[in-house]
Amino acid sequence: MTALPVDGDPIAALRAVAFYLERERAETYRVKAYRSAAERLAELDPEDVAARARAGTLTDLKGVGKKTAAVVTEVLDGGTSTTLSDLESRHAAPVAGGTGIRAALRGDCHTHSTWSDGGSDILEMARTARDLGHEWMVLTDHSENLTVANGLTPERRRRQFDVIAQVNEELAPFRLLRGIEVDILEDGDIDAPDDLLSELDLVVASVHSKLRAPSDVMTARMVAGVSHPLVDVLGHCTGRLVTGGRGTRPPSTFDAEAVFDACVENGVAVEINSRPERLDPPRPLLRQALAAGCEFVVDTDAHAPGQLDWQPFGCERAEECEVPVERIVNTRSADDLAAWRSRG
Repeated sequence: MTALPVDGDPIAALRAVAFYLERERAETYRVKAYRSAAERLAELDPEDVAARARAGTLTDLKGVGKKTAAVVTEVLDGGTSTTLSDLESRHAAPVAGGTGIRAALRGDCHTHSTWSDGGSDILEMARTARDLGHEWMVLTDHSENLTVANGLTPERRRRQFDVIAQVNEELAPFRLLRGIEVDILEDGDIDAPDDLLSELDLVVASVHSKLRAPSDVMTARMVAGVSHPLVDVLGHCTGRLVTGGRGTRPPSTFDAEAVFDACVENGVAVEINSRPERLDPPRPLLRQALAAGCEFVVDTDAHAPGQLDWQPFGCERAEECEVPVERIVNTRSADDLAAWRSRG
């Protein structure tokens, strides 16, 4: 992978350390230490930061500890730090294979921020996506039904639009697109009004509850969800968990032929979810979706900046299952994505 740009900036160095720690799934408290220090120092004038580093008083600041202060001091003295250099050397290679597809990707269709259940603010998520080489990213914070994830009401969502506009002004020509991850409810309905959905650039629809429902019930629910005229992507279709801190969870059962046929009929892409604890859909279902004629998106479902570099996990599976690049929607430009979305 390409190293994140630091250019002698101690705050960028702290953010880079946090990014690499997230990428390798380090403990949350370690990541938070570096992000908190970066946020605290970003509030100060750079000359003040440098003066405190020379005086050895950085640790007098709340949120700045010995390790984070050492990174700042070393970067100001020599442009990098031992901690950052070690992490960069460990992370020089992609996390997985699939390099051909990863090189073709131009964006990420499924990401989260602190507005719902993510760990970093919108600007930092977008900035990191840009630094990883993306042309665009869709912000898809959760819809209001998922209260456990601080899902956004339509009113909060529209307030978020203003932040997205500010980010686009700051990071142009990179584009942050307005999206949402909606719940497919038990009756197959979507938990967001059509007038809001029509204002968005992309709609990901996922099942987050009653995942062990009988196959016929889950099939009807999913078919109804992807048949909604404003849904664009079916997210993590089985809901399985294969590893990680939340434990494991078996995949939902449903009539895959019926669901994937509905996706094709309605022009809905099937997500290849790259999160290591999901890797959803399983390979047999991915091959079945391919045979059905589905299009795909390879997404990170990132909840933190370091997770934005997990796309190779999904790309590797796509290559193993021989998914053609031309059927992966996020290999297209933002304008082509918009044209694809207005296909109907």
